[in-house]
Amino acid sequence: MSTFKTQDGTEIFYKDWGTGQPIVFHHGWPLSSDDWDTQMMFFLKQGYRVIAHDRRGHGRSEQSSEGNNMETYASDIAELTAALNLKNAIHIGHSTGGGEVVRYAAKYGKERVAKAILISAVTPIMIKNESNPEGVPFVIFDEIRQGTGFSRAQYFYDFPIAFYGWNREGTTVQEGIKHNWWRQGMMGSVLAHYEGIKAFSESDFTEDLKSLDIPVLVLHGEDDQIVPYNQAPKATKLLKNGKLISYPGFPHGMPTTEAEIINNDILEFIKS
Repeated sequence: MSTFKTQDGTEIFYKDWGTGQPIVFHHGWPLSSDDWDTQMMFFLKQGYRVIAHDRRGHGRSEQSSEGNNMETYASDIAELTAALNLKNAIHIGHSTGGGEVVRYAAKYGKERVAKAILISAVTPIMIKNESNPEGVPFVIFDEIRQGTGFSRAQYFYDFPIAFYGWNREGTTVQEGIKHNWWRQGMMGSVLAHYEGIKAFSESDFTEDLKSLDIPVLVLHGEDDQIVPYNQAPKATKLLKNGKLISYPGFPHGMPTTEAEIINNDILEFIKS
């Protein structure tokens, strides 16, 4: 396995395949780099170098008791990209990973990042407050904390239904995808997953988005039941060079269920 140690001694697992312009994938909560299997294979076959890590406390990375917050997530990426000497890189983030991409690119990556893609991302901020009245109420995230912290096995077994939109009329649960979601979630640390809820729900990326000069593609499903679609146009408006593609009926987990469409839209953006 390929791993490196951060400055605080946390061991981070990563995959690094191929040659060419690097594409770095940032997974969502509470998953791992395995959630990018389809994209890793697709872009590897297109001639790119593909890299994905397991966020600290997730997947095969060390289950550290500290640093389960957005600032440390971004700092870990800065250390990884420096260790691999990545330049002119494309960074792609799904859900929580979208926030990680934006924080990293704004604070650390200005000399290393060429473009960014945010998929079903938590940017600019999820939680409902005075400045974000259309946000998700705090009580919802407390419910996620309760399920994650104290009945995680069953809660994670049920969570993919809304994640992939299988509770909509005419849909069929894809058992392999559901079990793979559960497998990835249960590999990680319950503490990291519990504390990560605050990281993805309360982190404010407004200033990060405003500061980015690079081209950024925002992709969001209009039937996202996890991160509401209204996040996407708000994030796009804050970007200096942003483009939004919305998908009627697509769920939060659309990189998996709608991989062919998503992959080709990303490829077109990268080549443009």
